[in-house]
Amino acid sequence: MSLPDPSGRPRRGPLWARLAVVCALLAVVTLVAEGIVGGVLALAVGVAGAALTAMGTWWVVAHRGAVRMAGTLLAVAAPVAILVIYARADLWPTALLAIALWAAAVACARTALRSVRRPDGMRAVACSAPRRPVLIMNPKSGGGKVGRFGLVEKGEALGARVVLLDTSAVTDVAAVARQAVADGADLLGVAGGDGTQAQVAEVAAEHDLPFLVVCAGTRNHFAMDLGLDREDPARCLDALTDGEELRVDLGFVGGHPFVNTASFGVYAEIVQRPEYRDAKADSALAALPDLLLGYAGTTLDAVTDGPRLESQQALLVSDNPYSSPEPMGARRSRLDLGVLGVVGIRVNNAAQAADIALRGARAAGLHILTSRRVVVASAAERIAVAVDGEAMTLPTPVTCSVRPGALRVRVPRLRPGAPAATPPMRWSEILALAFNRVRDARAPVRRHNEP
Repeated sequence: MSLPDPSGRPRRGPLWARLAVVCALLAVVTLVAEGIVGGVLALAVGVAGAALTAMGTWWVVAHRGAVRMAGTLLAVAAPVAILVIYARADLWPTALLAIALWAAAVACARTALRSVRRPDGMRAVACSAPRRPVLIMNPKSGGGKVGRFGLVEKGEALGARVVLLDTSAVTDVAAVARQAVADGADLLGVAGGDGTQAQVAEVAAEHDLPFLVVCAGTRNHFAMDLGLDREDPARCLDALTDGEELRVDLGFVGGHPFVNTASFGVYAEIVQRPEYRDAKADSALAALPDLLLGYAGTTLDAVTDGPRLESQQALLVSDNPYSSPEPMGARRSRLDLGVLGVVGIRVNNAAQAADIALRGARAAGLHILTSRRVVVASAAERIAVAVDGEAMTLPTPVTCSVRPGALRVRVPRLRPGAPAATPPMRWSEILALAFNRVRDARAPVRRHNEP
């Protein structure tokens, strides 16, 4: 029988955990039922195929010429070989059933964890409508979303003064925001990319003014984590008349603000190249071999609140941690924890690339942690940094920090909301939950700056 939660309703976490354990056991039984040889072959072929694909991918990105060609062939041939071996050995039914059962086990396990963990969304507070809001808009951002969605006209109709940036010249966006404050603005908003958002966010935080995000950039990671509607930027403007506020943290790298990430190493070096904006894939493939094999760029050391990361090829520092090491496909469930997320990567050869592909966060070449402060050092006097995707160089050592609760973000009261973050899964926790050996996990998430 499921344990009741504090409200008296039965908790379904243990039930989902038991289903996860059953599905996992059935996946193992499926392989064993095929026979020792068949089951081991199905498992070995799948693992070897994943490792060979990762090794081939490493050769593609870290080498040129014949080795890159060989890597391309290996990365393509390995999955094809798996299909052929499964077909010839008649392992398709076994492999598909085992994969389906394991996928069901993982899905049940994650559902179990969500059911016993308190929802960790950020707390919003009611607020009154601004009287003199100012919206700064970049007409070229996101391929022209400002014009395509009629954001100027809609903003003005809601009582805001709109400042269109002159994209024909370099504009100091922070200076524009400060002038708006001097003229009496009681809210600052931005329709633009994350880099522009960060510059205005710093000014809003300095003056303790509410900050409004309009999703007019390309990817809008910050807006996604705030739960805003990225498909229709005009809906963000509803916050002017029917909004509420979130208190979120603001990151800084070398004195520069960021709302998403500050990247060091390989990616930052590539972003510095003039040709990157027009041909991202080609310029990356041209630069990666020298950067990854140490012929160009420089390795990095990072001092954190915990372990020291040495000789890293790439470092990613985020304003609050992401749910996985790859922010492109992940999100931050909270922006108010008062810590930085840190991901460090060191891969020297194809074997280490395969290790990361197979073991993920447990691989020796991948470090994932949180820290309130990160100091990045290098033998070079200046290093490349990509701050919310914008290229810059900073003198070493570079200090990254976070200001907890520095930013008041005004969001629409009615908004899609951020999707639930996938909780990290540990089978030991699932087993304990399945047999009611884990204490209630519904305690509130505590910010690092709270007692």
